[in-house]
Amino acid sequence: MTAAPAQDQGTRIPDDIARAAVLPESYGDEHNITYPAFRWLRNNMPMGQAHIDGYDPLWLVTKYDDIMTVERDPVLFNATANNPILQTRPGDDFIKSVNGGTTRLMDAFPFMDPPEHTKMRKTTGNWFMSKNIKRYEDQMRAIAREDVEKMLSHDNGEFDWVTDFALYFPLRVVMGLFGMPLEDMPFMLKITQEFFGPSDPEVVSPMDEMTPDQASRAFQAAISSAYEWFHGFIEDRRENPQDDLLSMIANATTEDGELLPESFVSGQYMQLATASHDTTSTTVTGAAIAAARHPEQWDAVRADHSLIPGLIEESVRWVSPVKHFCRSASEDTEIRGVKIAKGDRLMLNYPSGNRDEEYFDNAEDFDLKRSPNKHLGFGYGAHMCIGQPIARQEMRVFWEELLPHVKKIELTGDPKPLKANFVASYKSLPVKITKA
Repeated sequence: MTAAPAQDQGTRIPDDIARAAVLPESYGDEHNITYPAFRWLRNNMPMGQAHIDGYDPLWLVTKYDDIMTVERDPVLFNATANNPILQTRPGDDFIKSVNGGTTRLMDAFPFMDPPEHTKMRKTTGNWFMSKNIKRYEDQMRAIAREDVEKMLSHDNGEFDWVTDFALYFPLRVVMGLFGMPLEDMPFMLKITQEFFGPSDPEVVSPMDEMTPDQASRAFQAAISSAYEWFHGFIEDRRENPQDDLLSMIANATTEDGELLPESFVSGQYMQLATASHDTTSTTVTGAAIAAARHPEQWDAVRADHSLIPGLIEESVRWVSPVKHFCRSASEDTEIRGVKIAKGDRLMLNYPSGNRDEEYFDNAEDFDLKRSPNKHLGFGYGAHMCIGQPIARQEMRVFWEELLPHVKKIELTGDPKPLKANFVASYKSLPVKITKA
């Protein structure tokens, strides 16, 4: 698909700004490269079109109101005409070559539009309501306590927040909810890293830089490997259902009472198993960075645990763990007076919307007392994150368990973000904690 060119030079984003806002490598230093580019766009060209070699032209949607406009209308701005997860042209061409001409990587919510999206979400949506998730709180708390004890056991209080903790706490929670054996954690972590970090050579290929085609092949291979793994769980839970998320999804039925096709079950497993723990891992890591840089806020929440919900919401806003989704215009339309042609692609830049100065005072700052805080960290509208009650509960439980025991968090090295423009993550965060 080739979108229409920008109408004139007034809508074409300068090349350096476009690359800083779009390319995966920019997110390896987002606070110095990507976020300044978003700030420039919000102030100078809130609806501009990026032209980058190897990519389709993209309208970068950077203002809070405009992101909401797109999210509110999944018919006009659909997720299915093109890949909702940005890939290069060679990447999308490879995906089409193995998927019958479509970029639909999985039968999962991000790749669906209403009415299919609405129908499928009804099959599992009730399970994720807060009142249902509440019954797993004790299970989450037991895991949190074990991890806090491990944290406190490190010599001199020094460890890597990411590799020694954050990669595993949310993963253990999700494995428990699914009913998967903990010995499968390394495989689940491998799938997640390959799914979300195919552009970062340190994650997927430590020896060689990956070409766009190779990155897309790694992306597809991660999904295929996961589906093979999930097949055994689907068969088992259909024959021997248990009280877990695997069983609920495997035995979910359509309105006609038919079991969901296996591709849909695997798609649900994939989106929940990967996104639900990786995004939470990233968010608690961002919160640790903020705690180290703003010790007065850490002291405040330690003294008053009623501030924990604010800590969680501000962490999600400030980190914006999901960096983008793409949409395609179903008809000619306008946003902010800019003409968008039918078939044009739009990239919703959630970190930019979450730093829009028109909605958030001192938007670049971390403020756990920020109110109101109607961030876009979980998306909005039909595609709002279905697993957000799980994320909020596990983060609340973790902070409740950690805060009484840790007086201070200090950074002993620089955070090392993943070079990925879809889901933000960290590869490393050296810290030192002082016990209370």
